Amino acid sequence: MNEERYIVFSQYIENELSAEEKINFEKQLVEDQELASSFEIFKELNLHLENKFRNANELKAFRKNLKSISKKHFKTKKSKVIDLKQWQFTIAASIVILFGLFFLLQNKNPSFEDYNNPENAYFTERGDVNENLKLAQEAFNAKNYKAAISNFELVLNSTKSPEIQYFYAVSLLEDNQFPKAETNLAELKSGTSIYKNKATWYLALSKLKQKEYKSCKEILLTIPDDYEDYDQVQQLLNDLD
Repeated sequence: MNEERYIVFSQYIENELSAEEKINFEKQLVEDQELASSFEIFKELNLHLENKFRNANELKAFRKNLKSISKKHFKTKKSKVIDLKQWQFTIAASIVILFGLFFLLQNKNPSFEDYNNPENAYFTERGDVNENLKLAQEAFNAKNYKAAISNFELVLNSTKSPEIQYFYAVSLLEDNQFPKAETNLAELKSGTSIYKNKATWYLALSKLKQKEYKSCKEILLTIPDDYEDYDQVQQLLNDLD
C-alpha cells in the first residue's frame, strides 16, 4: 500500500477504505503479527481519544490535524514493497506522534461549551402570562439572549419568581455579563427554591467560562449528590483534576 500506516489504520477504523483495500489490509493483519500488534495499540489509543472528545467535531478536527502532521513527517513510497526497517519506523513514529499529542491533550482544561446545555423555558404553557414574559421565553429558547435579558428585566420590575430569575441569570451568563449573572445565581443558591442546585451549577459554569478553575471546583463541591444532574457535576470535577 502507498499510504502511511497510521493513515491506513485511521481509514480502516473510519470505514474509508474500499472493499478491496479493506480485504487486503485484513489479510495483512492475519499474516503479519507485528502489524496486528501495532494496529491493536492504535485502536486502544483511538478509543481513548473518543472518550476524551465527547464532541464529534472536535475529534474529527483532531484526527485531521494528526493526519496532516503524519504526512509532513513521512514521505510516501512509490514502491509497493516496503522494507522491514521502513515499516517499523513508520509504525513506531506514527504511534509516537499519536501518544505525544494524546498526552498533551490530557492537560486540556474543560470548557464552558462542554457542559453548557440550558433547558428551554416554558412559562406560557401554564396559562396566561404577560407579553414580555412570552417574548423573553421565545428569545431565550431561540438563544437570542440579549433580547431575552431586556424582556426578563421588564417582567422582573413587577413580578419576581425564582424561575424567572433563574432563566434571567442564565441569559446574563450567556451574554458574558458575569457580575449580574453571579449576583442572581448566588441569591438563588442561598434560597430554598427548586432552582437552588441548578443556580449553583450555573454559578460554577460561570467560573468555568471565565477560566477560574479553582473557584469552579469549590462551588461544584457544594452541590449535593441528590441533584438531578449530579453525573455532570462529577464529570466536571473529574475533568478539573
